[in-house]
Formats: sequence, structure tokens, C-alpha cells
Amino acid sequence: MLIQSEVVDLNTPTGVMRTYIHRPAHDKKVPAILFYSEIFHQTGPIERAAKMMAGQGYAVLVSEVFHELNPIGTVLGYDDAGRDKGNADKSAKDVQGYDSDNRAMIEFLKEQNWYSGNLGAMGFCIGGHLAFRAALQPEVQATACFYATDLHTNIIPNQPNQHSMDRLSDIKGELMMIWGKQDNHIPTAGRMEVYQKLTDANLSFSWHEFNGQHAFMRDEGERYDPQLAATGYQLATQLFSNTLK
Repeated sequence: MLIQSEVVDLNTPTGVMRTYIHRPAHDKKVPAILFYSEIFHQTGPIERAAKMMAGQGYAVLVSEVFHELNPIGTVLGYDDAGRDKGNADKSAKDVQGYDSDNRAMIEFLKEQNWYSGNLGAMGFCIGGHLAFRAALQPEVQATACFYATDLHTNIIPNQPNQHSMDRLSDIKGELMMIWGKQDNHIPTAGRMEVYQKLTDANLSFSWHEFNGQHAFMRDEGERYDPQLAATGYQLATQLFSNTLK
């Protein structure tokens, strides 16, 4: 399937948010996926992943998740400086800003004649957590979270009931959680804590653990596992095909 790409700048309560849209090169109505990057914004690997999903028949929206804290168009490098800046941005952004970002994208989609009305979310690393956060929105019907960081930690100690795991009752769609067992950012005990909370909340979710390191989906760097990545994409496309089409 041929795809097309465009850039839109969406107004949010916390400033203009650049959003990259990759979608089929026709004007038929298609489901959409809110697609969340790592802390580095839309790097080459993220753009390629988003386009791969678009080629399966989805409109894929990649927003600049730390738009309040960077010039429009910022892409951070996969190096120490990029990691330091991205982690600082993650700590600095108010969690409620993610919710208003999601609303801005959802309201934008509702105005597009190519949008079918069916919505999913997907992301990697902090983007896996942000996809999980998007699942709090009532329109989101299915969510694929790849090695979602910080779900197992209380990263918002002074904002009760704002951590994503404190709002599980808001999730109405299906979740898919994918993890690497050799991920040093998310220990086994942390994964098991997330699993137990999702189970106790009686959510509809599937759970997949692989022998992979953090960022095994990223097609750059020594942690990339092409075989696991292919499996991950297959699982995600099955989830969205079953729920959004």
C-alpha cells in the first residue's frame, strides 16, 4: 500500500504541537493510531515504524511529545546529550499536558474526512507509557505498549490520582503489553506489579515477554532484534485489525 506524509501544527493548551501524519495514499476512511515516540521525538527509526504501520491501512499520528520544551521540529540524538535532554524533558513536563495533547489530536481527527472514527494507540519506551496514557481517553479502542517505562514507578508523588496506574478504571479498550526480559529499565518485579494491577482491575489485555533488551524494536543500535521486531509488529497489526477494522 502506498502512503503519504504531511505535517500539521496543532494548538494545545500548552503550546503548538507539531504532528507528523503518515497515512494511505487514498482518501478512503481509515482507522487512526496515536503513535508515541521515545524521548527523542520522531527519529529515523520512529518514522520508519510509523510508516510501516501506515502501510497496513492506518492514519498514524506522531506528535512531538515534549513540544512545550523544545523548538518545533526538534529531534534528539541517540547519544548521551540526547538522552540527558530527553530525560530532563520527561521530568519537566506536567502529566496533564499529555492528556490535553491527546485531546488535541482526537479533536483534529474528528474533523478529517479520511478518518473512520476507530482509534488506537501505540508506542515505544516512554512512548509505550504515553500510549497507555492515551488509553485513558474514551475514544481509544486498542493500545499496543512496547516496553513501557515508568508504569511501575510512582513518578508523580505530589499529584495523587494522576499517575497512569491510578486511573485504570478509565481504560475501556483492549491493551497489549510487550516487554523484553533483559530490559534493565523495567525489572521483573516491576513488570509483575503492572501485570497484577491490570489483572486486579479486570482489564482486557494480553501480555507478551520476550528475550530482548530495551529498545529491541528500534532498527538502529546493538539492541535491535529484527526477528523480535517482526513478531512485535505482527502482534500489533493483529490487535488493530481485530479491534479497529
